Amino acid sequence: MEKLIITAAITGAETTREQQSALPVTPLEVAKAVSDCEKAGASIIHLHARDDDANPTASIERFGEYLHEIRKVSNIVVEFTTGGAIGMTDDERLGPTSMKPEMASLDCGSVNFADEILPNSLPSMRTFAKTMMEYGVKPTFECFDVGHVYNANMLIKEGLVKPPFHFTFVLGVPGAMPATVEALLMMKSALPQEDLEWTGIGIGGRGSVLIPPVSALMGGHARVGFEDNIYYRKGEIAVSNAQLVERIRLLAEMFGRKLATPDDVRKRFNLSK
Repeated sequence: MEKLIITAAITGAETTREQQSALPVTPLEVAKAVSDCEKAGASIIHLHARDDDANPTASIERFGEYLHEIRKVSNIVVEFTTGGAIGMTDDERLGPTSMKPEMASLDCGSVNFADEILPNSLPSMRTFAKTMMEYGVKPTFECFDVGHVYNANMLIKEGLVKPPFHFTFVLGVPGAMPATVEALLMMKSALPQEDLEWTGIGIGGRGSVLIPPVSALMGGHARVGFEDNIYYRKGEIAVSNAQLVERIRLLAEMFGRKLATPDDVRKRFNLSK
């Protein structure tokens, strides 16, 4: 796809209000952040849910409240997380897909998150893929290590995910692949020779400044947002998710790459709103 897909991950499960006062939590706050990100150039929103105390939740009702408010103000493609948060069961993480969002992330292997572990066994991955296929949800392969790309290839070969495919490379998580160009190239080299798109994600200040624009310049796509990084530049807290989206949009425009609209994404991945 020649046009650049910008994904905005506006909340995540780890970022706190103490770290980033502009973190959207309530349905109205999330809808406003989504609308602003779409206006800034984003075409996909990667959505985690928080309860009223800003704790991560897999509540189907909460995801429903978010989606209801988002659809009042935005045409953006909505991608639910199934990564959830550390400690959630597979059933909890999968629950929101019953609402049949357009897309959902599919973690492609277990990964260390600093001192904690997010488990994703191959049987679990198969269950996630089968459930998404049943609901008509397009999976996004979320890969934290090069082995995860090969795990995704296994699901493809088993016919559990249909093309076109979407891969995301999450680089910079403590305990996983570093946020370096070398790591990005290694992940890209493991991709199947299939009908696919791929997106670079950099975690932390350095990673978020390096990986998304390099991915965009390499012909891939880019993800930014408070889930990945709360800073605009070193020592300067970003004022909004939209500010981070706008920066990657301006860079793409400088190099002559046009942006994908939400409907461009729907056409590329055969999505039904």
